[in-house]
Amino acid sequence: MFTGCYTAIVTPFTKGGAVDEARLKELVEAQIRGGVDGLVPCGTTGESPTLSHDEHNHVIELVVKFAAKRCRVIAGTGSNSTQEAIEMTVHAKQVGADASLQVSPYYNKPTQAGLYAHFRAIAEAAGLPIILYNIPGRCGVDIANETIAKLRRDLPQLVVGLKEATGNVDRVSQTRALVDREFSILSGDDSLTLPMMSVGAQGVISVASNILPAEVTELTHAALKGDYAHAGRIHAKLYPLFKDLFIETNPVPIKAALAMAGQIEEAYRLPMVAMSDANKAQLRKTLVTLGRVK
Repeated sequence: MFTGCYTAIVTPFTKGGAVDEARLKELVEAQIRGGVDGLVPCGTTGESPTLSHDEHNHVIELVVKFAAKRCRVIAGTGSNSTQEAIEMTVHAKQVGADASLQVSPYYNKPTQAGLYAHFRAIAEAAGLPIILYNIPGRCGVDIANETIAKLRRDLPQLVVGLKEATGNVDRVSQTRALVDREFSILSGDDSLTLPMMSVGAQGVISVASNILPAEVTELTHAALKGDYAHAGRIHAKLYPLFKDLFIETNPVPIKAALAMAGQIEEAYRLPMVAMSDANKAQLRKTLVTLGRVK
């Protein structure tokens, strides 16, 4: 079971636009010092849409190498092409990833039967545990609770969890009623981690933990122990950051935050561009309040 805090780690770039391998290694080390349960390279936060296939595979391989079994690695290997997702997931297994994150096929909007066939084909071809990623706001298609439950029933060793990013806390209760307790449900929104965990989720795939790994990890671990008073205090403290990290399109704000903290260059690939000055000032104010930047 995957529980606790999994950081959807950014992909740092140099000013020239190349993947910054040295900074990526430093980020992984900072995450491990912060005690995170795992890392998720090449998700949306890792700017996977602008990485070439070779870069995508290489970043996953680097994160697995840098983590060196000190935490789990869930490789972002989803695609709206089933064959492409299979190839990337096979590679992730070969280089030592613990699981893969499989986003719903975007733009082509398959039916529920198509979604089931897509995820089943990936899981069976690669033989690597998969965590389904339901984010209809970006993909234009929703994985129905019944489809999730059928995949779990039919492939219990391979379909092991869900990243729930519909923004609807009710979905956790609805899904949990249809699956066994060993099936991991992870929040896909930092601001909803605590409420989702209170009704059956077991952690988060987090954006905020890029900049505050120890704090987000502490929140999830407190909730897992049933200490919701302590988890609630952390949530209240971090809530302004949770919101500011989505004041513009992810991952622009979190990369700006890491740049303010001196951890990466503030570099993006088009169509991502730098934050507006006003939004950047708001983000900096929040980070100063949290003691993360001066």
